[in-house]
Amino acid sequence: MIDVSKTSLAAAQKYSREIVAFLRDIIAIPAESGREGPRCERVRREYEKLGFDEVFFDRLGNVVARIGDGPLKLLMDGHIDCVGVGDPAAWEHDPFQGKLADGKIWGRGAVDELPAIACMAYGAKLLRERGWPADVTLYLTASVMEEDCDGYCLLHLIEKEGIRPHAVILGEPTDLNVYRGHRGRMEVTITTRGKSAHGAHCDLGVNALYKMTPIISDIEALHGRLRHDDFLGKGSLTVSFIECTSPSLNAVPDSARIYLDRRLTAGETLESAMNELRSLPHLGDAEVKLLSYDAASWRGERAQQEKYFPTWVLREDHPLVAGVARAVESVLGHPPAISRWSFSTNGVASMGRLGIPTVGFAPGLEELAHTTRECIAVDDLIRATAVYSLIPEILVARKAELMAAAAPVTRS
Repeated sequence: MIDVSKTSLAAAQKYSREIVAFLRDIIAIPAESGREGPRCERVRREYEKLGFDEVFFDRLGNVVARIGDGPLKLLMDGHIDCVGVGDPAAWEHDPFQGKLADGKIWGRGAVDELPAIACMAYGAKLLRERGWPADVTLYLTASVMEEDCDGYCLLHLIEKEGIRPHAVILGEPTDLNVYRGHRGRMEVTITTRGKSAHGAHCDLGVNALYKMTPIISDIEALHGRLRHDDFLGKGSLTVSFIECTSPSLNAVPDSARIYLDRRLTAGETLESAMNELRSLPHLGDAEVKLLSYDAASWRGERAQQEKYFPTWVLREDHPLVAGVARAVESVLGHPPAISRWSFSTNGVASMGRLGIPTVGFAPGLEELAHTTRECIAVDDLIRATAVYSLIPEILVARKAELMAAAAPVTRS
C-alpha cells in the first residue's frame, strides 16, 4: 500500500490543474437549496467527461455517477448546495469567483462542501486508471437541499431511487481526519397567545410577549442542565428567532412565537427533548410544536419530513472507520484523528435513520463553514483526492465485514 499511496499522490498532483479548475467553476455558480440546477448541470458534465459508467439526475435533482458493478456498494456524497453569502461587502474576495490566491481557493462553498465533490470525482478517475476493483460499485453523489434539510437527499436516493450502499463516506470538512458521528438536532417553536388591546389601554389586553418572557428564561436554564457525552459533547438549546403578531405598533401583541435550535447528544431523543420543553415551569397554555420541512427541489420533486435529525455515532473499531483511516495514513504518513463534527450532516439519514455505516473525510476546516473566510488549500485538495482513490481498494479487502455490518433499511 505504501507504493500505491505514493503513486496515487503523484497521480493526483498531475491532475491538480483540472481539480482546481473544476472546483473554481462550481464555486462560481450560485446554488442555494432548491436552486442548484445550473451547478448540478456543471457537475454532470464533469462526471461525463471523466467517463464514469453511468451519470444521471435522480428525481430530486441529485447528480449521481456510478463506477463499477461489484457486490460491495459504496457511496461518496458531497452536497452541492450552499448557504447564502450575506453582505457581499463583508467578503475579502468575491464569494462567486472561486479566486485562487496564496495557494488557496476562496469563496462560498470552498469548505462546505464543494471540495469533496471535485476530489471524489478525480479520486474515482485515478482508481479507474490504476485498475478498478472488480468487487466494488462506487456511487458518487452531488446532493441537493442539504443546507435546508440535511439528510433528505440521501433518504430520497435510498428509499425512492433504490440505491442502497453498504457504506457511506461524507464530504463534510474534517481537515483530512476521519469523523464518525455528531449530535442530532431538531427545530421547534413555542407559541403564546394573548389578547390585543389599544396601547393606550394596554391593561385591557394580555401581552403574548410578556407571557413568553419567563419561558425564555426557563429555556436558558434548561440548556445548562442538558446531558453531556464524552465523545459528542453536551446537548444544547437556544432561542434562535422571535416574532409576534399585533394589529399595529400601538397595540398589545396577541401572539408571540420563538424558534428553538436543539442539539441532541447521546442518550437524548426526540421524545425526551419534547417532554423537557412541555415540562417548562412557565409554559402554561403555550404550544410546543416540532417544525416540518416542505419544499420543492430544483426539479420540482416535493421534499417533506419532520425537522428532526437523529444523533448518530459509528463505533471506533468499525471496519469502515479503520479502512478510511488506513487510506488517510497511507497518504499523509501519520494516523488521522478520529473525531466528530459539531454540526449536522447527511449522516442523519444514512446512519441516523437507516443504520448504514457512515464516516466523514474531506479537506477543510469545519469552523470556516458558513463564514466569509471560506477557503481551501490546494495541497489539501490533492491529498484528499489521493485518499479517495485508495478508499475503495482498501475497503474491498474487508468486503465481507462491511456487507455483513450494513443494517437493513428501517425508518426510526
